[in-house]
Amino acid sequence: MRKWHNYLLAGVILLNACSSSKRATNSTSTVNNGKVWASLWQQKAAEYKALCFQAYNIAKQRVDEAVKQTPTKPYAVITDIDETLLDNSPYDAQRAINNLDYTSATWKIWTAKGIADTVPGAPAFFKYAASKRVEVFYITNRDEDERAGTLKNLQLYNLPNADDAHLILRPGHNSSKESRRQDVLKTHTVILLCGDNLADFDALYDNKPTLQSRQDATNKLIQEFGTRYIVLPNASYGDWESALFNFNYKLTTAQKDSIIKAQLKLDK
Repeated sequence: MRKWHNYLLAGVILLNACSSSKRATNSTSTVNNGKVWASLWQQKAAEYKALCFQAYNIAKQRVDEAVKQTPTKPYAVITDIDETLLDNSPYDAQRAINNLDYTSATWKIWTAKGIADTVPGAPAFFKYAASKRVEVFYITNRDEDERAGTLKNLQLYNLPNADDAHLILRPGHNSSKESRRQDVLKTHTVILLCGDNLADFDALYDNKPTLQSRQDATNKLIQEFGTRYIVLPNASYGDWESALFNFNYKLTTAQKDSIIKAQLKLDK
């Protein structure tokens, strides 16, 4: 009897060891645990939805004000796509909950599906703008090989100007949107810009800005926010995160965790 008891005890110990090892392997890092919570907030918090409605309510007011005037060129609004118009939180959540980082390959599998939901308030606003004869230009840093999936996704919701002429993707590896914004300005009077990342609005945020220079630029542009720049909330990713890591995309998860812990302001 004691012999069988010893075998059983050894088996339980081995099982627990394997289970502990599995838990250690799958344990979520600080950075990815944060992304899980950010995705959960984006998907479930009424506050997130309220902030989006607030942003697009203000955008509607700006359109109403602008169309009272007679422009020398046709009116337009410029918008980013990801987390401004389309909600990619299912992709972010799936990666983070499995303690995996973003990769271009897995991202493009997601965008090719063309099934992302919309950000609250976004479709109604852009359709309203179109009803006022305001064209919509989609300036995104998605790559050219994502064009088909992106158009499919935009057209899924019958969004205005969802065509090749108005979908302006990233040219090569140049992530700055400034030249693309200037191209639109040559032919249109731009009422406002919508985005979740400050580089969606102004060249002051280009060229790998530091955390401090982003703060300085924001202070300089304070009058633009809510006037010409309509900012949507995104706690999952963006240049704010890249600046935190000095735009070093080769850092390991452990290295990112250390930087996050060092940057946090804690109660003493």
